[in-house]
Amino acid sequence: MTDTLTPSVLVTRTPVRLEPDRSRVLAALFMPGEELPEDHSRATAVIERVLALPDDEVTATLADLTSRFAGRHRDLDAAFRQHFEVVASRLPPGAVPSDDQRRLIGAYFTEEASAEGAALTNPSMVEHPDQSGLEPGETRFVLSARAVGEGHTSVLEFRTGVAGSDLRISLDHPSGLLVAGWPGPTVYERDVFHAMLAELGQDDETAELVLGALGPQFDAVELAQAVASLDVQVLSRQAAQETVRRMAWVAANNYDVTFPEDTAIDERVLTPTGPTESNGIEDVRFVRFVDEDGSVVYYATYTAYDGSHVAPQLIATADFRRFRVHQLSGPAAKNKGMALFPRRIGGRYVALSRYDRESISLATSDDLWRWGAPTTVQSPELSWGLIQIGNCGSPIETPDGWLVLTHGVGPMRTYVIGASLLDLHDPSRVVATLPDPLLTPAPGERDGYVPNVVYSCGGMVHGEVLVLPYGFGDRAIGIALVDLPMLLDRMRSPARSHRGSHARSPLLVSDSGI
Repeated sequence: MTDTLTPSVLVTRTPVRLEPDRSRVLAALFMPGEELPEDHSRATAVIERVLALPDDEVTATLADLTSRFAGRHRDLDAAFRQHFEVVASRLPPGAVPSDDQRRLIGAYFTEEASAEGAALTNPSMVEHPDQSGLEPGETRFVLSARAVGEGHTSVLEFRTGVAGSDLRISLDHPSGLLVAGWPGPTVYERDVFHAMLAELGQDDETAELVLGALGPQFDAVELAQAVASLDVQVLSRQAAQETVRRMAWVAANNYDVTFPEDTAIDERVLTPTGPTESNGIEDVRFVRFVDEDGSVVYYATYTAYDGSHVAPQLIATADFRRFRVHQLSGPAAKNKGMALFPRRIGGRYVALSRYDRESISLATSDDLWRWGAPTTVQSPELSWGLIQIGNCGSPIETPDGWLVLTHGVGPMRTYVIGASLLDLHDPSRVVATLPDPLLTPAPGERDGYVPNVVYSCGGMVHGEVLVLPYGFGDRAIGIALVDLPMLLDRMRSPARSHRGSHARSPLLVSDSGI
């Protein structure tokens, strides 16, 4: 599906394109009357109207819904039942609905949401956890993508594919219908609660009474029991009530999502679940993290957006079926664009941060949840990134240093992708910076939801090639191949690696497939 790299060409665009498919829909929860904050729920009235319908009309309506919608969803009946449970507390006193009434009530609180209705963009790519059954020289990958739907709400989708020994990139055709993850029981980290409550100014006596009665890890039942054990006099205080509310808020933002075993990765969708991400899960940067004991876990930092505020949060998974979501805290865990290094350095977790909204900084953590004061390593200096710079995914380890793909915002709000190299042992030290953009919007990529943008959330090394998925125009995804030895060689060149250099000698780029 793509041309191979040719001599003296640093970047080759492939013909691979992922355009949004508006027919890929989710059976999402719909609460009539709650579309706007100032509105009032009409749930009780809707339930009463459904219960008043004759039995034959209930049966006929369900049959019609099945005929028209079942083929668009993996298990529409299960969605109806789940959504009924969400509103079951609104049933009139003494009401005992039949099974058909329960399902139909759930249908009235269900809507189709086109996950990709507006865009499919901002991808990252990592090695698939299952590399079995491949030919020599092939690498199976998982590509994550930000899918944007109605109201500019973002969800997380996946695709899979193979990078061939001949550098051909093949994407698997999505195997089925979309399935939204459903939150389940989780194990909380006490340190996360302490850190988040401290940031909120609620790490007080009440918090200590509750958390002090719990172990390093605990579940929702244990948390509820610890709260219930508080003295009545303590709970009567307004400050204590606020602390308890804040603990419930933290609990809601730290959760697990598990998908059925018989679903494929490209069917699974992570949708906004916690309050901090109610308006979107944005710009997810996955990295295959290898710990000091050799264990592997896939981490992803992402931007949680609640409609007013943004915050970096963390996803952890071993198999892309079970996902655990955690909040992050500390001075470096601010704004957008955190990206984890693929291993510890000096025994500590390390991440790139854009806490100040315009520079690339470095931060460390002992426990993965709390991030200390960041150190700025790169500020806007080059003409194509004077407005702001940031990372385009997790650093990539090379013999020459940590390769960091960067994004820069320049005149006419044009986003381009650049590259920098950090010292392997001291990543706060910049070894080299490519003074020219590595990738800029091509003529066929300029238009979109947001014009003049190319942006990536992370690439994957395949042999001596960096496979770089990128969003363009904030609407669709392309894939480019970067000759890694050539890139490092150009960055090693003294004439081209000086920070702030304004020398210009255009990079050779092949635009095949555009």
